[in-house]
Amino acid sequence: MKAAFFDIDGTLFRNSLLVEHFKKLIKYEVIDISVWIEEVRNPFNKWSQRKGDYEEYLVEVSQAFKNSLEGIDQSVIDFISDQVIEINWEKTYVYTRERLRWHQDQGHGVFFISGSPDFLVSRMSEKYGAKDYKASTYVMKDGKFTGEVIPMWDYDSKLLSLKDLVRTYDIDLSESYSYGDTSGDLTLLSMTGHPIAMNPNKRLYQHIMADEALKQKVDIVIERKDMVYHLTPDQVREID
Repeated sequence: MKAAFFDIDGTLFRNSLLVEHFKKLIKYEVIDISVWIEEVRNPFNKWSQRKGDYEEYLVEVSQAFKNSLEGIDQSVIDFISDQVIEINWEKTYVYTRERLRWHQDQGHGVFFISGSPDFLVSRMSEKYGAKDYKASTYVMKDGKFTGEVIPMWDYDSKLLSLKDLVRTYDIDLSESYSYGDTSGDLTLLSMTGHPIAMNPNKRLYQHIMADEALKQKVDIVIERKDMVYHLTPDQVREID
């Protein structure tokens, strides 16, 4: 089978599903807004002002989210998840949304591999008719979140998940496609025959430039406003 592997946040979805869930928890007063002010606002402001690292910002937000969610009823988590997806599922990049539909029209298997919570990725997967998905598992016990997360945002976790999908669906990676935006997606980009770095952050771009094999085959796509730009790695100018 030919397949297409999509990261979600920053690759398909224009924001972060986790952040949207976090904001809803605050809106409905499930958690206190002080959590955002004390733990998230500073890294968020640094990133929004382009003074901080994007991946470090996501790690800090994810940690605050996990800590805040501990002990919350799964019914509450699911209720907010339904709202988040219903409001946001179409707020995607045009390029990756159209590519996803193209792959489905070609009969390719579409798979989501995302660091976002499983209770969000499962719903996004259903909306887009993905064949399967892999996500960070938020462990529930007795109807509540335990505070334990089995991550899916790092290289090693995504490697294991990719290998599992390859075995399960008999996927030919050399003929398959991948779409990602951060260094956590290097597994997908490196191991597929047709990698696309979608609005890559600086860390991912530096990894691409250091890997000659990946550099030769990757396509860099930048979407801004209503324009899509296709570049080779050498056509990108890195800003210090």
